[in-house]
Amino acid sequence: MKSMFSLAGKNAWITGAAYGIGFAIAKAYVEAGARMIVFNVRSEEAVQKALASYHEAGITNVKGYVCDVTDEVAVKALVEKIHEEVGQIDILVNNAGIIKRIPMHEMAREEFQQVIDIDLVAPYIVSAAVLPEMMERREGKIINICSMMSELGRETVSAYAAAKGGLKMLTRNICSEYGEYNIQCNGIGPGYIATPQTAPLRERQPDGSRHPFDSFICAKTPAGRWLNPEELGGPAVFLASHASDAVNGHILYVDGGILAYIGKQP
Repeated sequence: MKSMFSLAGKNAWITGAAYGIGFAIAKAYVEAGARMIVFNVRSEEAVQKALASYHEAGITNVKGYVCDVTDEVAVKALVEKIHEEVGQIDILVNNAGIIKRIPMHEMAREEFQQVIDIDLVAPYIVSAAVLPEMMERREGKIINICSMMSELGRETVSAYAAAKGGLKMLTRNICSEYGEYNIQCNGIGPGYIATPQTAPLRERQPDGSRHPFDSFICAKTPAGRWLNPEELGGPAVFLASHASDAVNGHILYVDGGILAYIGKQP
């Protein structure tokens, strides 16, 4: 059974894995035996800062690259470079993403488009770039970091919800189109995770009270708390390992039960 969940000898590319969810998944992959972790960010300064964090965590089998995942030419060049310097890409995690919390009627088209480009178009670009080699080997794992907003709407996140809903369907279509090549494409839909990106929503108010959104999430989550990035590690290892070879086109929601819960009666 242990061998089914092992990532021994596997190379994993996790986009945007400088911190937060991507970093936590990278750590889990190393603990599961991955041979090499590859990540990309948008500046050399960010690469060096991330590498320092990896090394501080005791992870040395890691390589960082500068690449904008919305740039198709740059992505294709990076795939070739990874093949030359690291080897085949066994696991791809489309993790890079942004969110803009702006009411839709106040949001500029350019702001909406930026979220769509990073959260939806980029996973298409990166997946399309790694698929040919996976098809040739007839083996590969693609994991898209979706969201509860792949299923639900909420105020101020129209672009994010549109992108993550689209990413859910892109996940299912990659499964449909490339399953015959023994390529599994699944998604992880995190709930509300305690990361730097969500830190403003957890800040204490000037009077010492909890942020209203913090109280709302804890009340709406059966677990009664925000989740930790490390809690995504197990699901991410499962979807990257042979244990999930018969799982394809599935979105695994790791949300503490929010999607199953209507909430407490007032």
